[in-house]
Amino acid sequence: MPKIVLVNPEIPPNTGNIARTCAATATELHLVEPLGFELSDRYLKRAGLDYWPHVNLQVHPDLNSFGQYQQQIGGRLIGFTTKSTYSYIEIKYQEDDWLLFGSESEGLPRSLLETCEQTAKIPMLHDSVRSLNLSVSAAIGLFEALRQLNYLSSPTA
Repeated sequence: MPKIVLVNPEIPPNTGNIARTCAATATELHLVEPLGFELSDRYLKRAGLDYWPHVNLQVHPDLNSFGQYQQQIGGRLIGFTTKSTYSYIEIKYQEDDWLLFGSESEGLPRSLLETCEQTAKIPMLHDSVRSLNLSVSAAIGLFEALRQLNYLSSPTA
């Protein structure tokens, strides 16, 4: 199943919302430090509600540590960025993909984007809007991957 990776997230409620989405979909959530908040932040906890025990959360101290971990596990890195020429719906998602999202103010570092096998953007229909909220973007990307991989099919009764 694809995994969500947040690189240097800054706003606690965004990460909390993404954690709740990951709990609902049984998706691993990886946070790459430095974070713009403490994991004990009340706004982070409030956004995730009482779903935190159901979140498969891993925290990596820096990009190098995350990179080593990811290489051991395997899978493609897909960087979500406004700079991509590919829409997120054009990507053919795979079971072992890592969906990477950068900080709210900076996005993904260029050095990390250069290591991604694929990049994806969420198209904006209005030129004056640069990007969507981080938690919305992560949910859109994750649910498209899950849809393509048939995780969202209703079980037969």
